[in-house]
Amino acid sequence: MKHLAALVAAVAATFTAGAGICRAADGDPVHGAQIYQRCLACHSLEHNRSGPRHCGLFGRSAASLPDFDYSRAMKASGFTWDEATLDRFLENPLKTVPGTKMAYAGVKKPQERADLIAYLKKATLDPEVCK
Repeated sequence: MKHLAALVAAVAATFTAGAGICRAADGDPVHGAQIYQRCLACHSLEHNRSGPRHCGLFGRSAASLPDFDYSRAMKASGFTWDEATLDRFLENPLKTVPGTKMAYAGVKKPQERADLIAYLKKATLDPEVCK
């Protein structure tokens, strides 16, 4: 019986630790598109602005677009963009990568981040948008 209780506790801890990733997987891309409107002042899917373009984001190393001038901090981050790194970065960019040029307070609500990430996953794979 003690072993069963330990197993249940370990499984619960595993699910709790991965909760951010589960939320991202359950995000609503339609609501995420509305949240992405906040990003458009600096970002675009297809074009660099004051922030880099998002097409091709997932699986891309941070600061790897040759035609964008990244901060030293972002170049040194070592990130590869996926659900987990985006969730962490979008929550508080300035804390996650001190010295980043992204002077934005972040998306504080976990569900909003999940929705935004779900939208980015869908939009950045759209061949009509990201050619």
